[in-house]
Amino acid sequence: MDYKTIVKEVLETEANELLSASKNFDGDIAQVVDIIYNTKGKLIVTGVGKSGLVGAKIAATFASTGTSSFFLHPTEAMHGDLGMISKGDSVLAISFSGESEELIKIIPHIKRFDIPLIAMAQNKNSTLGKHSDGFININIKKEACPLGIAPTSSTTLTMALGDALAVCLMKKRDFKKEDFASFHPGGSLGKQLFIKLSDIMQKDNLPIVDKNTILKDAISIMSKGRLGNVLIVNNAKLVGILSDGDLRRAMMRDDFSLDKKVNDYATLSPKTIDDENILASDALKIIEQNKVQLLVITNKQKNIKGVVHIHTLVEMGIK
Repeated sequence: MDYKTIVKEVLETEANELLSASKNFDGDIAQVVDIIYNTKGKLIVTGVGKSGLVGAKIAATFASTGTSSFFLHPTEAMHGDLGMISKGDSVLAISFSGESEELIKIIPHIKRFDIPLIAMAQNKNSTLGKHSDGFININIKKEACPLGIAPTSSTTLTMALGDALAVCLMKKRDFKKEDFASFHPGGSLGKQLFIKLSDIMQKDNLPIVDKNTILKDAISIMSKGRLGNVLIVNNAKLVGILSDGDLRRAMMRDDFSLDKKVNDYATLSPKTIDDENILASDALKIIEQNKVQLLVITNKQKNIKGVVHIHTLVEMGIK
């Protein structure tokens, strides 16, 4: 059996249905967008079976892009959870046939509270379509399933239309990446936009030595500090850094001696920054541009306030 051919046929079938829908879209999209945009409460997405699974994803997409939304199974709604739908909400009901019994049963309760109903179905003349205040057509010509039974192309199109609707709302709200990040503070974008250097820099137990410290003692402090560096000060002001790289290069010198002063082998006037409120992502750029592993944060007078190591930024997923 040629599985690659099957995969190709399935992808082509579903892609063709998406392309056809893009060319022949039929739906009250402006009306639907206005209904959701003007919703004071939440957008409740509901559906049964595969439509319900897709609906849960659509609700999650809405919730992460500025539209307060959650998924409610219609069966659960009929057994007490209808109280989760209240005046000021709107409902997005998904049913390919438009005749799902579980959905039809909750329509009277939705209408009783004058809650706007948006339908996604194959036929606007279906029961669900007739009772809707806004309709989006998910009509397809062919399922990718060889029996033409299992929801395949239809669920793909439904999900894509849900994405399209969410994007319409994002555009209408002028939803920016900063807004998206606020809903995903733990994601990579959230980390880039919200985590400041002050949130992650190491302030305590820093490996600091005086410029007159002999190299042997400085190496001991470096080992205890576990940063691969030792900070060198003069009258509490940073004057240099001795990195493990500096140490390896020093050992190749003819004049190398553990009894010499650490300042003799250090990098003098190292790269520092005096703004601890910059974004951690910007700090990473500074580290990469200057090809260093440790960035020292000081005040205007060069007194050390903290440090951040490139490994810390990478381990946190800062990009």
